[in-house]
Amino acid sequence: MTDAILVLNGGSSSLKFAVFQQRDELDLLVRGSVWSIVRSPRLRIASTAFSTEIDRSLGDGPTDIAKAFEAIASYLADHALLRRIGAVGHRIVHGGQEFTHATLLDERTLNALHGLEPLAPIHQAINLEIVHMAGQLLPEASQVGCFDTAFHTARPELARLYGLPHEMSEQGIVSYGFHGLSYSHIAAKLRERYGDGTGGRTIVAHLGSGASLCAMKAGVSLATTMGFSTLDGLVMSTRCGAIDPGVILHLLQEWKLSPDRLTELLYERSGLLGVSGISGDMQTLLASSEPAAARAVDLFVYRVGREIGSLAAALGGLDTLVFTAGIGEHAPQIRQRICEAAAWLGVVIDDGLNRGGEELVSDPDSHIDVLVIPTDEEHAVATELLDPRNGPICRVAG
Repeated sequence: MTDAILVLNGGSSSLKFAVFQQRDELDLLVRGSVWSIVRSPRLRIASTAFSTEIDRSLGDGPTDIAKAFEAIASYLADHALLRRIGAVGHRIVHGGQEFTHATLLDERTLNALHGLEPLAPIHQAINLEIVHMAGQLLPEASQVGCFDTAFHTARPELARLYGLPHEMSEQGIVSYGFHGLSYSHIAAKLRERYGDGTGGRTIVAHLGSGASLCAMKAGVSLATTMGFSTLDGLVMSTRCGAIDPGVILHLLQEWKLSPDRLTELLYERSGLLGVSGISGDMQTLLASSEPAAARAVDLFVYRVGREIGSLAAALGGLDTLVFTAGIGEHAPQIRQRICEAAAWLGVVIDDGLNRGGEELVSDPDSHIDVLVIPTDEEHAVATELLDPRNGPICRVAG
């Protein structure tokens, strides 16, 4: 019986997975991850109705994505889940202009996706390596890609264009936007709460090690802070966020940085880590008494607050503000400070609700609903696989 969907969600330091059983609705069988791949890898399995909690070391010292995949495959085999998998859904960061919905990952598609690796150098190659490994492990299962960029293809043309010669835009130098699977999941949750209006004019703050904001109207992307690459927009854990292009020219021309060194600087040595000189982890910075840590946190909050103003202008107002992802879900003091920065829009947060783990954390007198909704990219991938609008791409038999 191949009645299950395996979802794989790989990043630079983790590999998340989930297995869903297809019935009238998606039933979660197991969810887990291999964390801290490049430091001290651990296999973590969440407690569900079908699985018990596990948190165990995978050995001392760093490993790689292949070993992380092997650990997950071994767990699935030991729990008689591999033989039930009829389709594997993959979160793929960049779909370019061509891939705007869930797509079977055949040879032609994979070649095209490999061609997008320069646009997402941290993520794309890892995503495609996982596809290759899953294809070898489960050769009879459908391999399906779901793309972080797809959610943002609904944006108007002006939200996607840069002030560059038109022929460059025609060749794909445009704003794509990212974190789309997360935003898709939040839009679905808002639809459950508010109906078809989906919270009206909404800004979703996906704040994690990678961070962005998305302005949505009735659940459809209108504008977002990430653009051509995952470097754009907010200050992130180790990424710089939006920066004057003149700085890049200066680093190339005057500092004589090579493209490789410049890539490393912007993706791996900037952001919270670069500004603080201490860490790219928000919880570490919040716990620190060092002025440099406070400066990095202040910059993060300032940039989020400023971009909320920009997206509110694009929306023509604001009805709902949603926090999600690691920082958004687990750092109430950051939510508090961001809401204070957005007070001019009518945002008022309730301190007790904010610290108490509630979903609705805004004050009753707030003109804006403020929500904290956990993201679930794995569920979003599985949902896409079963969406009839995508055609018969998921061949899961009951």
